[in-house]
Amino acid sequence: MRSEYKDFQGFEKIVGIDEAGRGPIAGPVVVASVVLPQDCRIKELNDSKKLSAKKRNILFAKITYNALHYEYVVIDHKIIDQINILQATFKGMNELIMPFRNQPYLILIDGPYLPHQEFDEKYNAMLKSIVKGDNIYHCIAAASIVAKVVRDRIMDAYHRDFIQYDFIHNKGYPTKKHKEAIAAHGISPIHRTTFSPVKEYLEKINL
Repeated sequence: MRSEYKDFQGFEKIVGIDEAGRGPIAGPVVVASVVLPQDCRIKELNDSKKLSAKKRNILFAKITYNALHYEYVVIDHKIIDQINILQATFKGMNELIMPFRNQPYLILIDGPYLPHQEFDEKYNAMLKSIVKGDNIYHCIAAASIVAKVVRDRIMDAYHRDFIQYDFIHNKGYPTKKHKEAIAAHGISPIHRTTFSPVKEYLEKINL
């Protein structure tokens, strides 16, 4: 992992943004932003997918304690179905960008896409996309951990309401057992109806 402040010198603050939950077929997508101090000394920051749940929770506590700023937005499954997952993710990103739009900050966003142009005339802040940024920069890795931990806790709570889908173990991803549960019990109120195999299940029962 590299310090964003070393690679992008001249910025007083650098914001990292990442999301968790684009791939699941149930539950929300969570987008998070984190601003770390320039002398950040949180060890073991990494892409949240490369960390155990225990390690993520430990790092979540360290990030939220040490960060100059952190915030997250939860975009629920209904909005995802209405506007699609990419636009839902952009919606969350835009909400997180708004507090910084008039500041001369750099905003690093994980992935190949941006909700706006890199040099948006409406912003003083500069936006930059970083492919696999959660494997490269501390602030994006920290945002990925915050987003993942928040989403996992939401899905753990949903597990108690919809225990037949075993969300505590699959977090809404289309595992074999999850798809078998849909075949046996139908879908829950938090399933994304525009995602396969939920969409195919609905089409089948509506024949």
